[in-house]
Amino acid sequence: MGSDGFVRGQAESYGRGRSGSVILGRQSDEVMTRMARVVVIGDLMTDTVALARLALARGSDTPAAVTMHGGGSGANIAAWLAADGGDVAFVGRRGADIAGRNRDMELMGYGVDARLVMDPERPTGTCVVMVTHKGERTMLSDPGANAALSPDDLPHDLFIPGAHLHVSGYTLLSEGSRSAGLAAIEYSRRAGMTASVDAASAAPLERAGAEPFLELSSGAVLLFVNAAQAQVLTGREDPEQAARVLTAWYPHVVVKLGADGALFYANGRPPVRVPAPPVDRVVDGTGAGDAFIAGFIPPWLDKKPPGEALASGCRLAAHALNLIGARPVL
Repeated sequence: MGSDGFVRGQAESYGRGRSGSVILGRQSDEVMTRMARVVVIGDLMTDTVALARLALARGSDTPAAVTMHGGGSGANIAAWLAADGGDVAFVGRRGADIAGRNRDMELMGYGVDARLVMDPERPTGTCVVMVTHKGERTMLSDPGANAALSPDDLPHDLFIPGAHLHVSGYTLLSEGSRSAGLAAIEYSRRAGMTASVDAASAAPLERAGAEPFLELSSGAVLLFVNAAQAQVLTGREDPEQAARVLTAWYPHVVVKLGADGALFYANGRPPVRVPAPPVDRVVDGTGAGDAFIAGFIPPWLDKKPPGEALASGCRLAAHALNLIGARPVL
């Protein structure tokens, strides 16, 4: 998700969700209905974030604040869902190392039902995130154990009627983990679950090709993309036109528009747009798109109006933009 954020000092009220998780930005008198369990299949990473204090001096030194955080798109979505009071399970793969143990404990701390398989050979995935002084980010990723996620790693007790599956696009784009993502979509179909996917990132999506990704993810009823990913998949620069094209594959399409908010498109209905809240200052955009997904899914599952689901996604994305790293603060 791009540059949408909270105004500094905007009033929030916090509650406690399941397993003690913090409910972000909900009003204290809001009536919360029990949401369906969300099962997230995806990547788990350790993010090393370098936040440049000045403009990057290419070929030389730039002062920066360097910190380490839990990451991975799938795990981020699970963490934001749980922190916002959701019932969520996460399935992934980690190394038999300290980083993997720390990532496991973090997810449990958020209230996530973490189903992590320990890989005896591969390390926990790592991503180096370089953030410019303007908040723009570039990522260098080593998937590590994520690349070995297999159908055998999927707990069958999670695939039950009434639950919802979300598969990270990174899982489908990786040749090593693709079979796990496809198996999860098939298991969800057999169980009568709904399923959603995201398109990961524009560069790996372009390397894989639009048609292969569309075919791999065709079992989903809901697709999340940003404007760049939508253009890769359709060749259309206009997000609304791209969303209209994508409804040939997915009944529901959400396009994240950064500072312009987000839009929802479903076949036969007028598109729905929601503006982004005003931003005071973008600290770090890492994980904001994942937070958006976590904010959108619960009201969408609860059959709330699309505008309400979009606004909920923008709410969490805005919160993420005020943090260093891709996860809410424990």
